[in-house]
Amino acid sequence: MAAVSNVIKRGFSTNIALNAIKNVTVIGGGLMGSGIAQVAAQAGQNVTLVDVNADIIKKSESNIQSSLARVAKKLHNGDQKFVADTISRIKFDVDPLKNISEADLVIEAVVENMTIKHKLFKSLDEAAPTKTIFASNTSSLSIGEIASVTKRKDRFGGLHFFNPVAVMKLLEVIRIPETSDATYTAMMDWGKSLGKSCITCKDTPGFVVNRLLVPYLAEAARLLERGDANARDIDTAMKLGAGYPMGPLELADYTGLDTCLFILDGWYKKYPDNALFKCPDNLRKLVQDGKLGRKTGEGFYSYKK
Repeated sequence: MAAVSNVIKRGFSTNIALNAIKNVTVIGGGLMGSGIAQVAAQAGQNVTLVDVNADIIKKSESNIQSSLARVAKKLHNGDQKFVADTISRIKFDVDPLKNISEADLVIEAVVENMTIKHKLFKSLDEAAPTKTIFASNTSSLSIGEIASVTKRKDRFGGLHFFNPVAVMKLLEVIRIPETSDATYTAMMDWGKSLGKSCITCKDTPGFVVNRLLVPYLAEAARLLERGDANARDIDTAMKLGAGYPMGPLELADYTGLDTCLFILDGWYKKYPDNALFKCPDNLRKLVQDGKLGRKTGEGFYSYKK
């Protein structure tokens, strides 16, 4: 009874904790947003996928159709009914506020820009019902800082998926000090309903995966910069010596060197005393030269052939 009393005191209806999340709004129609929408619809939930760019919405719908066809072929003997049933549970829209009154959960998956996220969540907070839980899929920004513009910090958390969402099993569930137990439980239960393995982390830079991974990639770049070993040998060492499927410099190229730089610069600006967060000069130079990795054909390696 004490736990229930505490939830009620915090102004949070217990209904959402007692009932499974069924109506989900995903804002941001890129690879992450469309992937989240897909797995939620596959789990039987009603989903609204929103992006203010109509062209991105069309592309998202096409990408989801293609992805579902692959899932059907692999897991459902090519059953087209599975594809049709899943896609029928997804609405596509360009207005974030249009269906917000029905949402049990809103997940933001827009560009990693705090100003844009603040503007979005402030408008959502004014329009959404009291029951609605808010979550961000950010991989590098502070959940607490994103939530600061809302009046529902007790119903706010992080749900960090990994790309491609339909394949990757991990979901990082982030709680800030204000996140209520009811909200945390609802987010964990929802993640498990998607078939994800859910882990919990406090609101620390990069959470678990990126907090370990990004400094590791940066240290590999420093090793190369000092001339201690060449790129191929660094990557071979970690693949054969540590059992990693991909070396750190290969992984940085795959992720996008601009993404690595963005994360490191953001962390270093906020935590200038942490030398692990300082971006290596060679990585910064590659980004300045437009060599961002696989997506541009060149990074630490050349992919032009």
